[in-house]
Amino acid sequence: MAAEIVNPRSDSVTDNNPDAVFALHRGGKMAIVATVPVRDKDDLSLAYTPGVAKVCTAIAEQPDLVNEYTWKSNVVAVVTDGTAVLGLGDIGPEASLPVMEGKAILFKQFGGVDAVPIALATKDTDEIIETIVRLAPSFGGVNLEDISAPRCFEIERRLQERVDIPVFHDDQHGTAIVTLAALRNSAKLTGRTLADLRAVISGAGAAGIAIAKILVDAGIGDVCVTDRKGVVSADRSDLTDVKAEIAGLTNKTGRTGSLEDALAGADVFIGVSGGTVPEPAVATMAKDCFVFAMANPNPEVHPDVAHKYAAVVATGRSDFPNQINNVLAFPGIFAGALKVRASRITENMKIAAADAIAGVVGDELAADYVIPSPFDERVAEAVTAAVAAAARADGVARLA
Repeated sequence: MAAEIVNPRSDSVTDNNPDAVFALHRGGKMAIVATVPVRDKDDLSLAYTPGVAKVCTAIAEQPDLVNEYTWKSNVVAVVTDGTAVLGLGDIGPEASLPVMEGKAILFKQFGGVDAVPIALATKDTDEIIETIVRLAPSFGGVNLEDISAPRCFEIERRLQERVDIPVFHDDQHGTAIVTLAALRNSAKLTGRTLADLRAVISGAGAAGIAIAKILVDAGIGDVCVTDRKGVVSADRSDLTDVKAEIAGLTNKTGRTGSLEDALAGADVFIGVSGGTVPEPAVATMAKDCFVFAMANPNPEVHPDVAHKYAAVVATGRSDFPNQINNVLAFPGIFAGALKVRASRITENMKIAAADAIAGVVGDELAADYVIPSPFDERVAEAVTAAVAAAARADGVARLA
């Protein structure tokens, strides 16, 4: 998963002053705040009984009114089972809550979307799906978070089949969308298009699979995915269903062998797996290549090494230029989907979000600025508008 918002001096601050971290989190990072006053018995009778009964009755008779007379139309459930939390792994539901709270406040800060963190005490795929289906009437969308692969693929797919609100696994699609945005601008900077590029992805987990799919949809020249055993290719007999599917969509040139083999002559390296790529392998990449080493806290290729060979370098860290940060995507994506009451988030909506993010950079495009800052207020506005328009075009919007 790409990094969440942190202070630009995050490593030194948190390492040298851990007390500040705990002080910030004490009591949690969010609270429910009323939007109407309850000052006297008249207010009470309007906000609660007996006045609320009129609204309940109206919604019972016309269910769509729930979007007008409750917060449902602007609230997202941020749901996890705590199995793949940041770089910490399977730490359980309680330990995941600080991250889910953090995600919720980023929804509010950057997209104006209310969000509720929900950590589930189960790893069972069926139980997770059934639980969220039962919670769905309270929410306008579901953001799946930090659920381990390959279960995350099935959970997202089956949930979207069961509910008529957007279901979005951010570890997959948020990372993919921001990566595509950065890659579009990198290609533009060097006078190329996506169709001119051959990319290699290190990591066949949630993010790697989603990145490969969105690059194929966006028209990449070629892309191959690698895992611990090398290139995910159709000739391998050890592939999971998800990897077999991606093998059929990628690797047009039929490459086999190791990650290092695949990198020879490649235009793009995208790292979402951790580990270290040897410098000699990076040196074999094509001229004016791009290195997006997004593992945290240690990129697969350190920027100092990457800059020896690459025209553009990006990481998942906030203390280097070109941070591939999911917060550029998910607040605006949900804001746009909720704005038009979309029933789902389509592939075109994801690509529209990537194009909007890339477009914010505009004439300021430079090797150290192919992706905007998460604090650029234009980002969420641009993504919201683009996603809403794409939802309308795809016929999944229920509001004009």
